[in-house]
Amino acid sequence: MATEREQRAAAPKLAWSGEVLGVQPRIDLGRSFDQRQHSYLGFVLFLRGEAGGEAREFSVRIGPGAQAKHAFRAGDRVSGAAHPVADRERETADLYKASALKLAGRAVGEAAPGPPWRGVPPALEVYRARGHRRLDVRTYEAKCGSCIWGCRMAVEMVIDQWKPEVREHRFETFCYGPKSCPLYRAGPTRKVPGRKGMSWQEEDWVDEEATGHRGADE
Repeated sequence: MATEREQRAAAPKLAWSGEVLGVQPRIDLGRSFDQRQHSYLGFVLFLRGEAGGEAREFSVRIGPGAQAKHAFRAGDRVSGAAHPVADRERETADLYKASALKLAGRAVGEAAPGPPWRGVPPALEVYRARGHRRLDVRTYEAKCGSCIWGCRMAVEMVIDQWKPEVREHRFETFCYGPKSCPLYRAGPTRKVPGRKGMSWQEEDWVDEEATGHRGADE
């Protein structure tokens, strides 16, 4: 008998179209106590339009090649087809495996100066080089959800290195933008669970170290 994931993959893709509200990097984060590792995977389009015949806001995963080709930014009108994601607890987008991407209309005029910044996002290598700071989830949802420097990451945590199959999942929000951004709020520090009830707290110095090579306006 086919698994739920296999059934989803075999099902017809949903047609979707809409106006791009924002484009952000798709970056997954792996944690193991005080260690972390990033996977720079592609981009996420946030749209308002129609997906599978339903009018709503939704998000679509696309690859770095597709973003490099089309240079999507807020205000563009885009269409395509994609599958619903198989596991909403581990995915930051609603739809994935996007195909038949079409730029139906380009945003009029230049993107307004930020914050939030809504122009064409840079390549993933730029995000990797810049480093990030934690971003308060309420600030992200209220002010930064359309900014090219915001990122909501799917986080997978190995709780016990001796039992790597034991994992937990959650989402965390980060900012890759200028450190002088007036909208930025760090929010509370994050705790990472470990074996035998231990936990590690990611203090401010982690962010300072990750972005210490950048000036205030970079």
